[in-house]
Amino acid sequence: MHTFPPQHRDDIPSLTIVVPCYNEEEVFSFCVSELTSLLNTAIEEKKITVQSHILFVDDGSRDKTWSLIEQAAQTDNLVHGIRLSRNRGHQIALMAGLSCTETDISVSIDADLQDDTACIPQMVAKYMEGNEIVYGVRSDRSCDSFFKRWSANSFYKLMEVMGIQQVANHADFRLLSRRALHSLLQFEEQNIYLRGMIPLLGYRSTQVFYSRKERCAGESKYPFYKMLSLAIEGITSLTIKPLRLISLLGAFTCLFSIFISIFVIIKKFYGHAILGWASVEISIFFLGGVQLLCLGVIGEYIGKIYMETKHRPKFFIQDKI
Repeated sequence: MHTFPPQHRDDIPSLTIVVPCYNEEEVFSFCVSELTSLLNTAIEEKKITVQSHILFVDDGSRDKTWSLIEQAAQTDNLVHGIRLSRNRGHQIALMAGLSCTETDISVSIDADLQDDTACIPQMVAKYMEGNEIVYGVRSDRSCDSFFKRWSANSFYKLMEVMGIQQVANHADFRLLSRRALHSLLQFEEQNIYLRGMIPLLGYRSTQVFYSRKERCAGESKYPFYKMLSLAIEGITSLTIKPLRLISLLGAFTCLFSIFISIFVIIKKFYGHAILGWASVEISIFFLGGVQLLCLGVIGEYIGKIYMETKHRPKFFIQDKI
């Protein structure tokens, strides 16, 4: 296989920083101040063009997030905003923002400023070297609790076992070129897991590493149950391996039942009948639980098929500024 060096770019790119927001009034002022300062510096240094801006996506917030976005947009030309008609979740909100992007490159980042904004100029530099996708990857998890680190590592290992390609310790802090973004927007599925979809594009990519910071204000919008839901979404959206595991489990259970039956018949033939009902009851409950679990996994896939066949729009934009 021949490998080709990346094609270096000469033209200064325009940049959109896409920031999904859900009830982020406490952190918004910090976020807009830091990002506008970063853009102004990059524009002055001629790293990006004056057409660059920040695009805040209000994901149906119930607090003052949208009014703060409006105020910021009225006082600073670098700030743009869209508001979705209702809450659709982080992944769809991010897709909504990306679909409104018309610049050469886009960088997605969460409003909580835990991802290191100083990496954005590095990402732009990597793009100028010829990369189409640049992942922001955490170099350590020292600021996380033991349970958070354990659950995150378990999640990435599970995804690897399931055959899902994704970058370990990478969330949704990344740069996409116009070419990569155009390809991503051709994905039409309703069930979106961007961390697994982006590697499917196959374009030249690289990584920048950083240490994640503490949230500067407000509360996390991703508690454990939402992380678990995201993991289930990623697995069921990108692989059918759980269905194959169910088939293997069924085959193993059948073989085990045959061996047990032969064992019981032999015992009966030699006059050593197995008495008692406890073993029978345990077997029934065990197999019943396995069957219900299998039906649940199958139902999850059927539910996704049901939602995909409707071809509903992913989101509606209520306001733009």
